[in-house]
Amino acid sequence: QVQLVESGGGLVQAGGSLRLSCAASGRAFSGYTMGWFRQAPGKEREFVATIRWGGDNIDYADSVKGRFTISRDNAKNTVYLQMNSLKPDDTAVYYCAASSYWRTTLTRQYGYWGQGTQVTVSA
Repeated sequence: QVQLVESGGGLVQAGGSLRLSCAASGRAFSGYTMGWFRQAPGKEREFVATIRWGGDNIDYADSVKGRFTISRDNAKNTVYLQMNSLKPDDTAVYYCAASSYWRTTLTRQYGYWGQGTQVTVSA
């Protein structure tokens, strides 16, 4: 079992930055692939970024490449999402998730989810 708690969301102007954190508790955090997803009102939950347990094999959605950076600190049981050059289209609830799959961007392959943190980007 893995419990996930996100933090760091908020209101920011377009062009600004935020850093999201996801604190994990439970067993063997370092063995999980970690991902960030987001869901805007009226839209499906979508993949944002993922990182393997070793900090390698990082993938990003095309919409955030070059602006967002995912990282993890296994010693602190924490995964981060640094978000720069934010746009109004980035407004969503952001979720942290854990997967036992080796490398995946598919929502259905993540078995553990946090409660989400709201990110709002004003124009």
